[in-house]
Amino acid sequence: MSKKITLLMTTLLAVILLAACGSSEEGTSSSSSKEDSDVLKVGLEAGYAPFNWTQQDDSNGAVKIEGSEEYAGGYDVEIAKRVADALGKKLVIVKTEWDGLLPALESGVIDAIIAGMSPTDERKKVIDFTENYYTSELVIVTKAGGKYANAKTLADFAGAKITSQLNTTNYEVIDQIPDVQKETAMESFSHMRVALESGVIDGYVAERPEAVSSTAANENFVYVELEDGFETKEEDTAVAIGLKKGDENLEAINETLKSISEEERKQLMDEAIANQPAAK
Repeated sequence: MSKKITLLMTTLLAVILLAACGSSEEGTSSSSSKEDSDVLKVGLEAGYAPFNWTQQDDSNGAVKIEGSEEYAGGYDVEIAKRVADALGKKLVIVKTEWDGLLPALESGVIDAIIAGMSPTDERKKVIDFTENYYTSELVIVTKAGGKYANAKTLADFAGAKITSQLNTTNYEVIDQIPDVQKETAMESFSHMRVALESGVIDGYVAERPEAVSSTAANENFVYVELEDGFETKEEDTAVAIGLKKGDENLEAINETLKSISEEERKQLMDEAIANQPAAK
């Protein structure tokens, strides 16, 4: 009889313990889920001024990078702050390599890409995009006083060694330059600046804001605004926010972006150009 009672008590104790563990796990899961819903994790390179860059403090509204003592600033960060505020979420910046942005979004590591990314047809196959939050033009950055410094047309760059960033429209349009020597695409604009300075390339294709940043950072660089220009679609020169397919926040984010006037966007970009580390 005592053995049966002991067995019964042991069984009851096990059930109670399991129930308690279940409640604890459920509570932890619920807490974690709530915490996730309260933040907006935004992925960007933090290396594409004036859209985004890395700095050492929170001056000019910079936001601390997750898992780092560094901060991210720039036009993209200002847009991200407005979006997070509109959604009632805390902004978290996740520094991510350009090629890792789409995988990070699809896997849930980040909630949005706000990184000067163009909403191309190819990207639209795997993620959704908001309305555009900036539109620019493509130019060519080259050496001041060099062979191509006074170029005015695409034909003037015939024979030049030109590159741009990997997996971007900027790199694709290089084919429009007659007899161009299209160099291997590079991972970042910092790599391109080094290559241009050393003479490995004669120039690189960039959006105008990045070109302004490059020439501000290095007096040996100039950028050429072409008279004929590259043939592009609007989606090639515009940038939008990337979201997972079917993201429920798409409409709310679009409303937020629509509330930012063109004049205000220009002001934000001018401030970003002035505040970027290279300009100080």
